[in-house]
Formats: sequence, structure tokens, C-alpha cells
Amino acid sequence: MIGLIRGVLIEKQPPDILIETGGVGYEVQLPMTSFYQLPEVGQEAVVYIHFVVREDAQLLFGFADKSERALFRELIKVNGVGPKLALTILSGMSAAQFIQCVSHDDYTGLVKLPGVGKKTAERLVIEMRDRLKKLAEQGDSTTHLPVMPAETDATARVMTVDVKEDALSALVALGYKPAQAAKVINSVFKEGASSEELIREALRSMI
Repeated sequence: MIGLIRGVLIEKQPPDILIETGGVGYEVQLPMTSFYQLPEVGQEAVVYIHFVVREDAQLLFGFADKSERALFRELIKVNGVGPKLALTILSGMSAAQFIQCVSHDDYTGLVKLPGVGKKTAERLVIEMRDRLKKLAEQGDSTTHLPVMPAETDATARVMTVDVKEDALSALVALGYKPAQAAKVINSVFKEGASSEELIREALRSMI
């Protein structure tokens, strides 16, 4: 069982990364809340891992800290919620926002996420209420990844089309429809923004 990977970031293509340790490169999918905290390519990162084994694939899901991984593991226990949908939920809203939705029976906030219909939202609220209390009682420790450093003038000079395409690819990978994602990206785009910043603003505007 792989529980943690410490290594050098080789590639970052939201929501996926390639991290190398001991001469082996691991492909890992992260929710955007964790992706935002990654350092630059070429720097060392620590990622907590949830390992999924299927007949046709072995998948690695990464998280900035143990608490977010614990929430992910509780989410995939909910009927109808698999790893991909759990990743979308944690990308579309922060853990605090999700907890607030569950605490206040806010089905509307949940159904805005791709793949979450009314019935799934109802199951999430009902089944996660007690699980969230249990997680809070456990007081799972939090160890953050290095904070993403500020961009230099050189890294900020990224072609607009590339930034938009990266953001669009990330949102589509998370389950959003291409037309919807493109419309939101164009509406929130600001000159000089990185792809991570554009994704963050796009997701925030859809909550």
C-alpha cells in the first residue's frame, strides 16, 4: 500500500502530476485544492496517497494533507460516489464549504458540481453528516505541502491561449462540459493569470 510519495515534480497538468522518486515516476491525480499548494516543477513535494487497485488499472490519488485524504476516503464510501466524483467534489469546493453544505442540508450547492444530481446530493448530506462528526472527533493531523511560490516576471509571461487551454483541459477532466467550462474561463480570465489561478477562479464562480 502506497501512503505517501516524496519526490521531485516532473510535470504538472491539472489535475494530474508526475512525481519522481527513486528513479520511478508516479502519475497522481489531485483535487485542485491540493494542486494549488504544489511547488514549481523541478522542486520537491510531499503528497499523501490513496491507492486504488482495479482489474484494469492501478490509480494514485494525491492530497496535500491527511485530513483531505480522510475526507476523500469517506466520500467514496457513499453509495454512487467513486474516486473520480470525489475528486470533482473536492476540486469544486473546499472541505469547509462541503462541510457547510452537509451541515445546512444545502443540496443546491452540491448539485452545481458535475456528476452530482439531486439523489446523490441527498445521499451525500445524509451519509456524510455522521462521518464528518467522526472525522472531527479524530482530529486528524494536517501536514501541508510547500506553499506555491509567487510567480516571477518570467513565469508570468505565459501565452494566453496556453493558459486557457490548460484550464479548459483541467475542468473537462473534472467532469465539466467543454462549452460550460470555456464560457466560465473566458468570463473570469485576467491577463497574466496562471492556469492554476484561472482554474481556481473558474471553479469558484460555479459554486
